Amino acid sequence: MNADPSLSEVGRVVPRAPVRRLNTDNPESASGTPRSGSKPICKHCGAPLLDARMVEAGFCCAGCSYVYRIVHEQGLAGYYRIKDEITTPADAAVFQPRDYAWLETAQRAEECRAESPNPADRGAKAVPNRRGSATPPYRSAVPELTLDLQGVSCAGCVWLIERLFQQQAGARQIVANAQLGTVRLRWVRGEFSAAGFARALQGFGYLVGPLGEKRGEPESRALAKRIGLCAAFAMNVGLFTFPVYFGMTRDFEYARLFGLLSLAFGTLSLLVGGEYFIGRAVRALRLGAMHIDLPIGLGIAGAYAGSLYGWLAGEERLVYFDFVSGFILLMLIGRWAQVAAVERNQRRLLAMQPERPRVMTDDAGEVAPEALRVGQDFALAPGRMNPVEAQLGAAAANFSLASINGEAEPRVFGSGARVPAGAVNVGHAAERLTARQTWSEAVLAQLLQAPERAGARDGLIERIVRGYIIGILGVASLAGLGWWIGTGEALRTGAVVTAVLVVSCPCAVALAFPLADEMATVALRRRGVFVREGDLWTKLGRVRQIVFDKTGTLTLETPVLQNPEALRGLEPDARAALHALVRANPHPVSQALLENLLAEGASEPLAGEVREEVGYGVELGRWSLGRTGWRVKSAGITCNVLYYKRVAGGATVLACEGRAVAEFHFADTVRMDARAEVAALRRRGFAVQILSGDRREKVAALADELGLPAECALGELTPQEKAAWFAGERGEQSLMLGDGANDSLAFDRALCRGTPVIHRGLLEQKADFYYLGRGIGGIRALFEVDAVRRRTQRVILVFSIVYNLLAVGLAVAGRMNPLVAAILMPVNSLATLAIVTGGMRRVFAQRAEPAAS
Repeated sequence: MNADPSLSEVGRVVPRAPVRRLNTDNPESASGTPRSGSKPICKHCGAPLLDARMVEAGFCCAGCSYVYRIVHEQGLAGYYRIKDEITTPADAAVFQPRDYAWLETAQRAEECRAESPNPADRGAKAVPNRRGSATPPYRSAVPELTLDLQGVSCAGCVWLIERLFQQQAGARQIVANAQLGTVRLRWVRGEFSAAGFARALQGFGYLVGPLGEKRGEPESRALAKRIGLCAAFAMNVGLFTFPVYFGMTRDFEYARLFGLLSLAFGTLSLLVGGEYFIGRAVRALRLGAMHIDLPIGLGIAGAYAGSLYGWLAGEERLVYFDFVSGFILLMLIGRWAQVAAVERNQRRLLAMQPERPRVMTDDAGEVAPEALRVGQDFALAPGRMNPVEAQLGAAAANFSLASINGEAEPRVFGSGARVPAGAVNVGHAAERLTARQTWSEAVLAQLLQAPERAGARDGLIERIVRGYIIGILGVASLAGLGWWIGTGEALRTGAVVTAVLVVSCPCAVALAFPLADEMATVALRRRGVFVREGDLWTKLGRVRQIVFDKTGTLTLETPVLQNPEALRGLEPDARAALHALVRANPHPVSQALLENLLAEGASEPLAGEVREEVGYGVELGRWSLGRTGWRVKSAGITCNVLYYKRVAGGATVLACEGRAVAEFHFADTVRMDARAEVAALRRRGFAVQILSGDRREKVAALADELGLPAECALGELTPQEKAAWFAGERGEQSLMLGDGANDSLAFDRALCRGTPVIHRGLLEQKADFYYLGRGIGGIRALFEVDAVRRRTQRVILVFSIVYNLLAVGLAVAGRMNPLVAAILMPVNSLATLAIVTGGMRRVFAQRAEPAAS
């Protein structure tokens, strides 16, 4: 077994393929080094490095350092030659324990299914095979599972996942689908471990989950099919229409056939592509909304109806089938670009509902929280969340309340104490509790609810659509009336009305606006901000106030090791002991030590059973990790280790036979750019507020550190009090940023929602966007990109008004014909696209810059 194993799960390591050490002196071997540029970036994910310590290490976090190291050591450095320039950082999920019991159960069920013969084949006769021997009428199928996959973002990710699968015993076939965010596995029964593969993926920053119910054909794929068909239809319409523009007369032998084929392919374009917009417009009208698809549907329907009449009447000047098919194709392409950008960000997350905590009972085994009865005893495993208010058994235990009140430090609960719902067991062993309420009464049940929320209506778009409809229909009606009174010619009048409807192209709102949204979404992805909901852009303009949770949002999830040199100086035996002491402990400090240990290159953990003394520390043989006065004395030092209060001078002490070997100092650390970014947001005119369940004095200290007035920071709030704060206008003008279950109710009240955490399966499913990395600069980037998007859309709108005045003026004057319309439409579309591209170019021209303090 290697001396430097890879993480497979907390508490266990597995051997890796032969190690190939990274030669940092050879530039070609360090294929993950940053590309040339003025700003230092992370070697693994490409994120900007925010301080000198990061620049010195070359990584934005311990997760990226760890993944970068094991990628090279396993001979998979080719990943860095294939991957996108900027990818998702390897966050704390790489190190944190995850329960894969569900996956083991799913594998067993699938293998049982594969072994069971098809009942329809029973009694069938044997069939001779190629060798002449008899083949059984049925045989066992190959077991197969399809799972959701989080973290896959590019071809490099797919390549890496496939190579990791090939290293697993019993692996047969894998299909990783980056577009759908799924992975399909096939394996040999009895040899392959799906849970083991999942843990291996987790060590590289990828998470798997049960296939979500929302999976199915994504809208972007359905649109791509429509685009393919409509492109073929449009080319065929052009093929049979262009001869008319080049002089084909009506008495030409095939003129009528060409016209019939143009009608046929134009009708197919209407049925395949036009139906998408017309149907959506009709559904929106039924709900009382003016949707962006309304002018598109009106233009398509009007142009097709006029063209159909012209074809039946034999009037070429009324026939615009080439315009109809080309316009439908352009609108579909614009809509696909917008939808695909948002779907790509959605697929980066597991399609799962928030997981309800399960517990172990004496009589029924592992059960869902709904099955618990008042007075029923149950066991809560390490790292598991308590589902209901319960009474602790005979032994004292450590629980973290961060998920329900934001309090960073775990608490010691004495024997018989009431443990609230949502508390997490951060001890080393399972704890016995007695339920004192049912799941329906628990506050955690409220926090995990995911109420449906209607999409926001875009007031600007509705005003544009309303003005367009009234203006175009009014102009068409008046022009028709004027021509009818002036000439009395029905065909001439019909030609003018049709021309007005055809050339009044709504490309600005139908093509350019969605394209600007798509480019803004892509630009934000390059800055580590991922838009999940398309209506976010609609809501951002109404935001006047930004509300932060404290723990995990303005501060980092886990405490930060202040003296990493103490870890680097440990002898191999001390590193092995420390690895064993912290690897299976969900306590925040233990997790922080594990992150740094693995990032530096962990030794094989020391064998043996780790014992815990609640409130003091953990020990393994002659090694201990605990507060001074327990297993080690250290004069003049105030130490409080895994169960500690973060005070000046506090330390975490590793000891051997009562002798201190190393001290590790930790601090709850504000995100490095928080002060500068909060100041930048306030300069942009946003009010900034902190809502936290943590103690008032800690919240006040944080506000002072960030330069916020004391009245802008509220502490000791319950989840219900946080939600109540958003009542009235506050909720309609607020962007809420949070990371835990205690923020869930407030999320439901806020106008916009964002989260920096995506591995818990709760707030990320409610959020309009999520942002990754060690800073909060993505919030400012969100508003900067939106400002550029809005300016670009205003320019597009002005151009569209000028174009329509010109084109509609020609149509009203009777100077428009199918040839001129066929020229104007692509010219208008190309000009609109050029404006969008030019206007949005600045958001791609530079990386996110740190805010000035």
